[in-house]
Amino acid sequence: MPGLPEDQIVGSVLDAIAEQRLPAGTKLGEQALSDLFGCNRANVRRALATLAAQHVVELRPNRGAYVMTPSPREARNVFQARRAIERTIAREAAGRSTPEDIAFLRRNITEEAQAKATGDKPGELRASRDFHLRLARIAGNDVLERFLSELTMRSTLILGLYSPQGSSCCAEDEHARIVDALERADSEALVSLTTSHLEHLEAGLNFDDKPRAKLTLEDQLAPWRDPSQAV
Repeated sequence: MPGLPEDQIVGSVLDAIAEQRLPAGTKLGEQALSDLFGCNRANVRRALATLAAQHVVELRPNRGAYVMTPSPREARNVFQARRAIERTIAREAAGRSTPEDIAFLRRNITEEAQAKATGDKPGELRASRDFHLRLARIAGNDVLERFLSELTMRSTLILGLYSPQGSSCCAEDEHARIVDALERADSEALVSLTTSHLEHLEAGLNFDDKPRAKLTLEDQLAPWRDPSQAV
């Protein structure tokens, strides 16, 4: 039973984490995932090892794999790292954007606002993450882009745990002002606005414990149960 290759298992789990369908602390049982994806446990084991290397899954000896639960200290460290990386990205992105980049980012802002207005949290989270990763792509440093991809994924877990809304609580015009500065190639403003945006996100975190609704693993990974994708 070869089933789904591990890179697709990794992708499906990352998508579910990015959309907060798999919240922090969810147990990722090898047998449950093997049954769900129609593959052998060796594939699942390799996929979980890859996810652990990306710091979104924790492998606990004799207990199995769990979606990472960032502590308040880890949450602060992630946002500190994001500020350091995204300030550099902002500085490098100034003067590098194309009209296509600006058009993409403005469409992205509209999509994020529409998702927020309709209560589509997965769509809102996806759009927000795409916004930051597009800026990294504009900056042209693929190493920083890879680092940011991991950090934004970890940020999603943090927001799900510690943000009252479970998602971004930033003002609706923050991304728009960043794009305005990018379009006019204003490096100083771009760095300042990016820093303020990330500080605002971190300031909205509340480190009191909050209960989260639990779904079955199959429900959390429901998009991968599409019959057209079945193995």
